[in-house]
Amino acid sequence: MRAVLSKKVLLLHLLLCLSAVAYSQVKLPRLICNGMVLQRDTETKVWGWASPGEKVSLAFQKKLYNAVAGKDGKWSITLPPQKAGGPHNMTISASNEVQLKDILFGDVWICGGQSNMELPMERVQDKYASVIASANNPNIRHFEVPDRYDFKQPRQDVETGQWLAATPQNVLKFSAAAYFFADEIYKKYKVPVGLINAALGGSPAEAWISEESLKKYPAHYEEALKFKDDKLIARIDSSDSAVSNKWYTLLHQTDEGVKNNWAAPSFDDSGWNKMNIPGYWADGKLKDVNGVVWFRKEISVPKSMVGKEAKLMMGRIVDADEVYLNGTLVGKTTYQYPPRRYMLPANVLKEGKNVIAVKVINNSGRGGFVPDKPYELNVGGQVIDLKGPWKYKLGATMEPLPGQTFVRWKPVGLYNGMIAPLTNYPIKGVLWYQGESNTKNPAEYRGLMETLIADWRTQWGQGNFPFLYVQLTNFMEPKPIPGESNWAELRQAQLETLAVPNTGMAVAIDLGEWNDIHPLNKQDIGKRLALQARKVAYQDKTVVASGPLFKSMKAQGDKLVLTFSDTGSGLVASGKQPLKGFAIAGPDKKFVWAKAEIKGNQVVVSQEGIANPTSVRYAWADNPQDANLYNKEGLPASPFKAELETDTSSK
Repeated sequence: MRAVLSKKVLLLHLLLCLSAVAYSQVKLPRLICNGMVLQRDTETKVWGWASPGEKVSLAFQKKLYNAVAGKDGKWSITLPPQKAGGPHNMTISASNEVQLKDILFGDVWICGGQSNMELPMERVQDKYASVIASANNPNIRHFEVPDRYDFKQPRQDVETGQWLAATPQNVLKFSAAAYFFADEIYKKYKVPVGLINAALGGSPAEAWISEESLKKYPAHYEEALKFKDDKLIARIDSSDSAVSNKWYTLLHQTDEGVKNNWAAPSFDDSGWNKMNIPGYWADGKLKDVNGVVWFRKEISVPKSMVGKEAKLMMGRIVDADEVYLNGTLVGKTTYQYPPRRYMLPANVLKEGKNVIAVKVINNSGRGGFVPDKPYELNVGGQVIDLKGPWKYKLGATMEPLPGQTFVRWKPVGLYNGMIAPLTNYPIKGVLWYQGESNTKNPAEYRGLMETLIADWRTQWGQGNFPFLYVQLTNFMEPKPIPGESNWAELRQAQLETLAVPNTGMAVAIDLGEWNDIHPLNKQDIGKRLALQARKVAYQDKTVVASGPLFKSMKAQGDKLVLTFSDTGSGLVASGKQPLKGFAIAGPDKKFVWAKAEIKGNQVVVSQEGIANPTSVRYAWADNPQDANLYNKEGLPASPFKAELETDTSSK
């Protein structure tokens, strides 16, 4: 018995010793690793952890810097400002030694927001194939922060991540908007650019604000406090999973298409109805049904397309799909937003008759195939158009799937999990592309953004660093008459946020897609952000960084005269068309389309029947497709609303 105890004591002693050795080793945050880009021309903080009281040394550029770990194990060393360039090496020593290689000094940008910032080059590879193929620039590097939330406290580090240099393979993982920005900045200034991608799809602004700063918004703050309870999160996750699992289990059990193998090429679909694709089945005989609908189409493939790799483009499908070719599953997507781009191996297509079957799962809303997207089979440039009539049949009918509670979007969580670990890392500034998830309550957005910007500037402790953001693009179906729009209200809040010092806004009202909240044109987004950076961050006084921005308005009889800043070489109506997109109203606030005319750097608006105009709106809609006020540099005017100031001096 004594011998057994002795062995246990020895084993415990050995484990404790090993643990002590592991703890004593110097540890670095994930950001500080091989290939990192550090901010030039400013003091650089290098930090990490070691045993309390342990001496840590940093060797860099033939100089040695020392620090001692505090009682909490933390240490930091500040390097003097360095000029742009590299690569450099760095050695950090304590009881162990860590060698860091291929370090560059340049300009580091935090890339924050939701899915349109997160969206990688892989999603836009069809649009930018040549750009990706030529992306060989070791001076542009990208670090993707893993998606994490924490409601209890700010995290000290991120769990994973590495610095990747731009190559045709690596760039597929880069934020597309950020990459195009970096490419423009590098071409202009020839300094390395580091992109830290800390964005998460669907996230609202309040998720990215620290707990202390969020206290001015009691409802958001109280919700953040509520989610400090791990048991609550576990109950929500468990309940959501149970509901989802039950729904999909019943769906699969009742799906006649699965039971009877409707994907098989030999299946007899002669009795099925027909529907034109793209389109939504709610517009046809099925009406507003949820569940599974199967679609089948027979195509004839020429011999010239056989034996080669092919690309099957199925646009976008709401909500999920499985695609079969001749009975073989060739691709599936579990949610509605990604483009359906399925690569087919060389042995799938056969000469003559081929059958495509698509199982579409729709859990709520209108199911079907999104219009104005590519639906085709492409083999080396030979294309078979898949639009037009398809046969379809209902496989299973379901009640709508209840909405999920997205815990990861709750206030404070993403700040703690994804931003707080970055705030020791010196930066040039922030690129921000977000707002879609706040359109339900646009009235509070300006305040949220002013709070967020001030919060981040406080946390980084670098003063008023540049904060550049993208205004919401045009989205959803255009409407024929002037009306209210939450998207327009949020764009107004973004416009007003320019009152915050050292900010810049990239107007994107002409870069969206009516049928896609994730427009593919990220190149022009990046270019317009780069223009703002040239003005705000690099102090280029010669650059025209923005399209026209509303400045002031005055009445002249039955007309309103509008003055703009950022007119560049002059105002123009794009497309040489009459100026469009302006609406006007009198004291009754009933807006009608206005006649608008450019006169110098002003716009004069009026409309018959409105003798006393008091208000004007421009591009005031979810999708103001006709709005065409630009400057001669080709940059669009920001949407806006304005009212004549009321004289209250006699009251």
